[in-house]
Amino acid sequence: MVSTERHRRIAEAVGEAGRLSVAELAAMTGASEMTVRRDLEILAEQGVLERYRGGARSLLLRGEEPPFALRATEGIEAKRLLAAEVAAMIADGETVLVDSGTTCLEVARALQHRRLTVMPLSLHALNALTGAPLLRLLVPGGEPRPGELGLTGPLTEASLAALRFDTAVLGCCGLTTADGLTAYDLAEAATKRAAIASARRVIAVAEGAKLARTALAFVAPVTALHTVVTEESAPRREIEALTAAGVTLRTVPVTP
Repeated sequence: MVSTERHRRIAEAVGEAGRLSVAELAAMTGASEMTVRRDLEILAEQGVLERYRGGARSLLLRGEEPPFALRATEGIEAKRLLAAEVAAMIADGETVLVDSGTTCLEVARALQHRRLTVMPLSLHALNALTGAPLLRLLVPGGEPRPGELGLTGPLTEASLAALRFDTAVLGCCGLTTADGLTAYDLAEAATKRAAIASARRVIAVAEGAKLARTALAFVAPVTALHTVVTEESAPRREIEALTAAGVTLRTVPVTP
């Protein structure tokens, strides 16, 4: 088992159980206890869990957003397929707003060699797009959230209010027809609302599991979205409900 997959399994197992011993994690992963101890040190440095003598405990409470460092390695191939689908919907010459988050970071990477004007809402995406030869890069103001490095606050919202985009690509923490688009962070939710208000077309991109999830902060009803790009594995009932609400669904087959 490669280290990134082992880290993901350890983080999920500790998160579900609350706490697990090194011996239990070694038995679960098939790795040596020495390897598991090193893994736990790395995950503790990333803020994913807390180490204690002989094991680890979760730092995540229900409703909390997992750390960016953990999400950045989760389902990376699926995120790249979703990003490619979004990129295919964007025409050369468009002005595009790209949200923060790990899936939108992959969208930014998919747009690197396109003739576009792009404003990224995270320093991660800004770094990915810096130096792209054909791309005109716009940099918003704002305060970066620790770890996530998504830009939020009055300066970000003012930057968005001053512009009009052809397309806004938004990530989300949860998306259901009943509860709409939701986020874990209140300031991030406000930034997403400002993005929606400044765009002619809004594309939400999310892994299938997020279509059965609701986070703390309400962003907008699903009627504010023009298209949702997700995995074919997304809950069928939610896909049908979104379609019935007038949202265009584009699903991507993702091999587990």
